[in-house]
Amino acid sequence: MKIAVCIRHVPTRDWQPRLDDAKTWVREAEATFEMNEPDAYALEEGLRLKEKHGGEVVVCSAGPARVAQVLREALARGADRAIHVQSDNVAGADAFVVASALAGAMDGEQFDLVLTGLQSDDQGFGQTGVILAEKLGLPHATIVMEVSAAPPSVRVKRELEGGWFQWVSMPLPAVLTIQSGINQLRYATLKGIMAAKKKEIKAVAPPSVAAAKVRIASLYVPEKSKKTRLVEGAPAAAAKELIRLLREEARVIS
Repeated sequence: MKIAVCIRHVPTRDWQPRLDDAKTWVREAEATFEMNEPDAYALEEGLRLKEKHGGEVVVCSAGPARVAQVLREALARGADRAIHVQSDNVAGADAFVVASALAGAMDGEQFDLVLTGLQSDDQGFGQTGVILAEKLGLPHATIVMEVSAAPPSVRVKRELEGGWFQWVSMPLPAVLTIQSGINQLRYATLKGIMAAKKKEIKAVAPPSVAAAKVRIASLYVPEKSKKTRLVEGAPAAAAKELIRLLREEARVIS
């Protein structure tokens, strides 16, 4: 199987976000970056499918030069080669712009399966994989918890609301967005890190940068506040009032 895995370079979770002067994005020059965690699960699933069915895993990412770091990490974990859509305009862009850039880079590769994480840790749109499937003209399934590939088809288990699940079968090629926790992540070994230095990272320019469909008007850091309210009165009356406050105002009980 020829499998593509789309990964994103996102600010590390322990970095304290600082907004830029326009308050529309973070100060990326001051941030540290890592592989988007949901994409790491997609990569792991791609590597497991390759081990079972053979073929190759190609990691794809769009963004500025710093993206090469996360691509090299994916190669160290076991991916065979990488495609880097180099564009400063894609950093911080919406799902439509990112999906359009990735679709252009994948044109002509003829992948059997395209995997993405369910959503990104920075923006959390959860739409890149869906839009990518539309751009590529392929069937797709989202929130995938289990993958059973039997070319020329694939059967997946989707997570629904309320503890329900759904099994879906579809023909290959297809696009799947992978839920975090689907598997146990592997990490790069010293051997893998050394081998990654010899693996190809193909840098390509996007044919054209698509116009964004979403515009961030402003961002702000939530303010932390504490408020204490004393419920006074006789014990029975105070208990009754406390229950009312918890139910009607705090809404932590029903």
